[in-house]
Amino acid sequence: MRQTRSIPGRSASPTARALQALELIQAAPGITADRLGTALGVSGRAARRYVAILREAELPIESVSGPYGGYRVGRGLRLPPLMFTSAEAAGLVMATLEGHRGALDATDVVGGALAKILRVLPEGLAGRVPRPEVVGAATRHDHLERLLEACAAARALRLSYRLDDRTSTMEVEPWAVVLRHSQWYLLCWSRSRSAQRVLRVDRIASTESLPETFSPPVDLDAMGTVEEHFSQGWRYDVAVVVEAPPDWVARWVPRSLARLEALPDHRTRMVATTDEPQWYARQLARLPVPFTVEVGDEVQAAVVELGRRLIGSATPGAPGPI
Repeated sequence: MRQTRSIPGRSASPTARALQALELIQAAPGITADRLGTALGVSGRAARRYVAILREAELPIESVSGPYGGYRVGRGLRLPPLMFTSAEAAGLVMATLEGHRGALDATDVVGGALAKILRVLPEGLAGRVPRPEVVGAATRHDHLERLLEACAAARALRLSYRLDDRTSTMEVEPWAVVLRHSQWYLLCWSRSRSAQRVLRVDRIASTESLPETFSPPVDLDAMGTVEEHFSQGWRYDVAVVVEAPPDWVARWVPRSLARLEALPDHRTRMVATTDEPQWYARQLARLPVPFTVEVGDEVQAAVVELGRRLIGSATPGAPGPI
């Protein structure tokens, strides 16, 4: 059983006790009123009053029924106050700074959230968080809140979408919103095209809620689906046979690079498309096992050219690439 730490010596005001109760419920989902009271140094009845204060503040504190039931924080469109340790907060800040180019721009949706965390970090810790020298442009997110609400409510939308020099109108079933490489994407089913689509949020000009609801796919892997989408639909077809099983290849090949198919004898076929054969050849060169380019004359030629260049770089006096 998970141990619940008590919080002695804190202020006894109702507000302080309620916040302490929230911290304990977040740390130990399913905690009972009696255990909560013990940790707070009060009776179980008093602990229930502090839970009532949290609910009056519209925090989603749920009661779990059954012999092992208790309290837990439910889900909602707005997050309740979260309690982080200094290490958790600093790790979250640094990971975001490393992976998102607009992390220090308060007008960026990720940058705005990060600024809130930085404002409440202890002064000594906040000053030691490394800051990148270059800040990228903020990622447009004009309709992000409405898209997230539509995904949560499983409600259809009518969108105006900009593509090159034209704007098209489509009706979609929004499944999920994904942030990938500092760009927001909407994963959806297009009723207008009867096909799955991945749309850039910054190209959505307007949104209109429709009365219809829908049932999203069960067990949807939104990030995986978006990654696989980016490996298809480009100019040149590619098929590569790798001398290793799919679960091993998956550790080296991101889903945005290829779709993996199992072959006999513990081999894998990578199926993809690309607009940049030379770039794709460099990605294949990272594989530490033999592979064969079965389909894709352009990628085959790029692999040969890359091989000649590498041999020339390793051999003094050898002729350059042909």
